[in-house]
Amino acid sequence: MTTHTAGRESALRPLLALNFFMADMQAGIGPFLGVFLLAHGWQSGWIGTVMTAGGVAGMLMTTPAGALIDATRSKKLFVIIPSICTVVASSIVLLSQQFWLVAASQVATAIAGAAIGPAVAGITLGIVSQAGFNRQNGRNQAFNHAGNMVGAGLSGFVGWVYGFTAVFWLAAVFGVLSIVSVLTIPSASIDDDAARGLERESNDDKRASGLQVLIESKPLLILAAALLFFHLGNAAMLPLYGLAVVADKQADPASFVAMTIVIAQGTMILTSVVAMRMAENEGYWPVLLVSFMALPVRGIIAAWLLNRWGVYPVQILDGVGAGLQSVAVPGLVARILDGTGRINAGQGVVMTVQGIGASLSPAIGGWIAQEFGYGAMFLILGGFASVSVALWSVFASLLKPACAAKSELPPAGMVPSVVGIV
Repeated sequence: MTTHTAGRESALRPLLALNFFMADMQAGIGPFLGVFLLAHGWQSGWIGTVMTAGGVAGMLMTTPAGALIDATRSKKLFVIIPSICTVVASSIVLLSQQFWLVAASQVATAIAGAAIGPAVAGITLGIVSQAGFNRQNGRNQAFNHAGNMVGAGLSGFVGWVYGFTAVFWLAAVFGVLSIVSVLTIPSASIDDDAARGLERESNDDKRASGLQVLIESKPLLILAAALLFFHLGNAAMLPLYGLAVVADKQADPASFVAMTIVIAQGTMILTSVVAMRMAENEGYWPVLLVSFMALPVRGIIAAWLLNRWGVYPVQILDGVGAGLQSVAVPGLVARILDGTGRINAGQGVVMTVQGIGASLSPAIGGWIAQEFGYGAMFLILGGFASVSVALWSVFASLLKPACAAKSELPPAGMVPSVVGIV
């Protein structure tokens, strides 16, 4: 038995623990930051702007970070650094709510965290290889959503009992637990060639250009474009829906925001498992189509039910869209770029394009809400995903071979590369 095979089983449990704890570390502050700043006199436009500043910084760094993950043999380090930055950022926001200081903390955290998505995907691929990636990524995402749900529930409780300060300290604790989890993954269990999708017989060790990876593959380019429009509409919905209800004094800020997250993440746990099964049996194409279609419906319901009861259908649909994508997007990118040695560069560039939409969304949504009201804002944001549905449908004949179910693929070694099909 090889060292890699022997260490595989011992690596899977801490990998799942990492996905559980890093969920609150990554997202625990974000949804609460808006209502925290609102309580300190900030207006929705400036709240959206400071969130956008962090999003833009992360977006600019994600593509080079993905290429760096392909090149490095110290992938665990790129989980540890963002965890430390989260702890520091939590402290900064608590100490001062000055615009430039809050913006600087969000930018620094986003830059450090740009590598964490590709790093965890690379670590997973290095442990289980391409054949086991879809199923293990489905488990990872189920634990990630469970971590978000538990973290949100705890945040709502401690925020209600002890105030918003406790929410930020809780995110810092989850950051420390993420560090402990990743350190317990045996380095010997990570096959660095498998982690980047490099074929064994290839001696290609050149650094990958994320932009080149995107341009050379039409399926990857269409996927990125569809995700851009989806996240342009999706990213601002949760924080701004919370602001809309809290601003109308219909709910306690901390507990209401926590409830929105718990509902969405609970749904995501189920949909991530469903996505894993659908991908195995039907392929990734219908999984992503359903995810794109969920957002326009969510926008209409959010505009119509702008009260504390509307949170249930609005956040269930959030869970459907995001839960399906959390499994389908990394799995599809890994399949498209298998054998190229540039999987994590591809993950990075797709995350960058997603980030363009996600970083612009809070600012666009915040200013629309400030000028025209929350109802119009939700309808406009939901409408952006109609472009995603159109792209995914128009190019279906090109996408479906790349998205095919595992049982429909040719035997290993006979799968035609879609990179270079232009």
